[in-house]
Amino acid sequence: MLEIRPAISGFDSIKRYIDKSRHIVVAKILPGELYVTRENELVSTVLGSCISACIWDEKLGIGGMNHFMLPVQGQHHMPDDWTNEMSYSCRYGHWAMEFLINEIIKNGGIRSNLLAKVFGGGKIVAHMSDVGLGNIDFIRHYLRNEEIPVVSHDVGGPWPRKILFHPNSGVAKVKRLKALHNNTIEQREKAYFNNLTEQDDSSDIELF
Repeated sequence: MLEIRPAISGFDSIKRYIDKSRHIVVAKILPGELYVTRENELVSTVLGSCISACIWDEKLGIGGMNHFMLPVQGQHHMPDDWTNEMSYSCRYGHWAMEFLINEIIKNGGIRSNLLAKVFGGGKIVAHMSDVGLGNIDFIRHYLRNEEIPVVSHDVGGPWPRKILFHPNSGVAKVKRLKALHNNTIEQREKAYFNNLTEQDDSSDIELF
């Protein structure tokens, strides 16, 4: 019988449930959250302008996913000196990435085995149209500097996305949400953004 096993220490607050149709446990993360696991389970989120980095140890089967938005201070592109946190308020993006990588390594992952898949950065909020582009620039710079290969990505465009990631295998599935029946994603991202401030696609991305 399928059961929800205890989460890795520090991730107990993440909502998890049993997906009966897939017969697997799913951890659902919201903006500002991340989840790391060694178990046979999925990590899920819905993205608009935000970015999710899916990182895993391809040999040991441990990994996780984050969900973050960078504050954008009227800039349409990442500045040349983006590594200077004082010149561009990307501390939360750095924290989300560093925390995810460190938690994977702390729980048995080996840095040289790490691979990444990147999703999100869409234009779904009219007055925040530069946020997605800034997020895409940030994550590309960050992973290049950290020498973590990005094996596939699905970023940009006008779509919100639903992501399902299986850290044990590195398999990621993406559903592009062509039409929104409500403004939940937009409201969530606006609120998250306000709190923070107060493509060469690979063939192994599966659309579902």
